[in-house]
Amino acid sequence: MSIALNSGFKMPVLGLGVWRMEGKEIRDLIINSIKLGYRHFDCAADYKNESEVGEALAEAISTGLVKREDLFITTKLWNSDHGHVLEACKDSLKKLQLDYLDLYLVHFPVATKHTGVGATGSALDEEGVLEIDTTISLETTWHAMEDLVYNGLARSIGISNYDIFLTRDCLAYSKVKPAVNQIETHPYFQRDSLVKFCLKHGISVTAHTPLGGAAANTEWFGSVSALDDPVLKNLAEKYNKTVAQVALRWGIQRHTVVIPKTSKLERLKENFQVFDFEISKEDMDLIKKVDKKLRTNQPAKFWGVDLYA
Repeated sequence: MSIALNSGFKMPVLGLGVWRMEGKEIRDLIINSIKLGYRHFDCAADYKNESEVGEALAEAISTGLVKREDLFITTKLWNSDHGHVLEACKDSLKKLQLDYLDLYLVHFPVATKHTGVGATGSALDEEGVLEIDTTISLETTWHAMEDLVYNGLARSIGISNYDIFLTRDCLAYSKVKPAVNQIETHPYFQRDSLVKFCLKHGISVTAHTPLGGAAANTEWFGSVSALDDPVLKNLAEKYNKTVAQVALRWGIQRHTVVIPKTSKLERLKENFQVFDFEISKEDMDLIKKVDKKLRTNQPAKFWGVDLYA
């Protein structure tokens, strides 16, 4: 099941995110997920595992497990490379062993001190605050992203973690419109206004952290998981599905693309089994009421500055 992007290409509505995946896990994860039917993989330079993902994809393609044209590969421009978009994209392509990207995203709407192409650390000042580069505008970054499309390096380009105002600005200055805005959204952080704004203006929405980050984000950020919500638990019982499957199906039915992350084979299978049931309008309305406006992924913990404030 896919959606049509404004670029004319199709994007599978369910993908696999590889954030926080260790290099040694990647090969089996990618191969097993392709065997299960996954075709959409969400990567980023900052995840520091593009080379391992590339090796797994190359193996899958060379052995005939899947064709390149059947895959949808996303990766992202890191903050410190806003002034080096072409070089950063080529670096990611080399690591992923690809000739083109299906989707290249601006990872965060902030340019930071450059530390070398592909070097994805976050430079902090003596007070532990992110070193933001005030000489590079998001408009300049976007026009460099557009050049990737003109040069055939990326079929589609997009943004990530942009709010309504930054998204509106991007629409105003873009010649190639953003195809996607990838944002955190899940039952506890529904962001209905932003989702509706993007869809109204032809920008598809990818939900990163579509399960609220579960245990991993609780450990990192002290957040509460929507998977423990009694409303969702009751609906999971009603539909004879897991709570995660209900959350993912909800995301798909509100016209977002979902990219859950897991390294467990059983969860990989479960997460893919969301196309054989439909949540009723009444139950979709029930889920709408559990929104806590609760962001679970908060980079301020590492950057010393809250970009969302």
